[in-house]
Amino acid sequence: MSIYDIKVKNNQNEEVSLERYKDKVLLIVNTATGCGFTPQYSGLQELYNKYQEQGFEILDFPCNQFGNQAPGNDVEINSFCTLNYNTTFPRFAKIDVNGKNESPLFTFLKNEKGGILGDNIKWNFTKFLIDRSGNVIDRYAPTDKPENIEKDIANLL
Repeated sequence: MSIYDIKVKNNQNEEVSLERYKDKVLLIVNTATGCGFTPQYSGLQELYNKYQEQGFEILDFPCNQFGNQAPGNDVEINSFCTLNYNTTFPRFAKIDVNGKNESPLFTFLKNEKGGILGDNIKWNFTKFLIDRSGNVIDRYAPTDKPENIEKDIANLL
C-alpha cells in the first residue's frame, strides 16, 4: 500500500485521492484553531508561499481530539484560517488521528513513522514530511516550528 492509494474528504465533503499529489513533496499536518500552536499557521503559509511553485504542498487536516481545540465545522475552520492566517494550502475535512475512527491516512503515517513516545499522535500540529515518491521521510512534534523544518523540505525539492 502507498500513500497514493488513500482517499480523504476535502472540506466540501468530496472524496479526494492522494494520488493527486503524486510527484510533490508533502507536509501533512493535523491542526486546530484554538491551540497554543495555532500561530504555526503563519509559518506554514510562509513555507507554502516560498516552495509551492517547486512542487511543495501542505495538507491540513483539522482534528478536535485534543482538548476540543477545533470545535467548529469545516466551513468555520476554513474561514478562521483564511481570515486570521491568510492560508491558501489545501484544507480537508475534520478527522480523527487516533482511535477507532482514525483516518486511514494517519494510520498509514503512524505505521511508517512512529513517534518517540509511541505511535499515537500526541497533540495538534504533528507534521509528516513525504518525498516525491510517497515515502514518509520524517515526523515532527507539535513543538517543531515550520521554519525549523524548512531545510528538510528544501532538501527534498
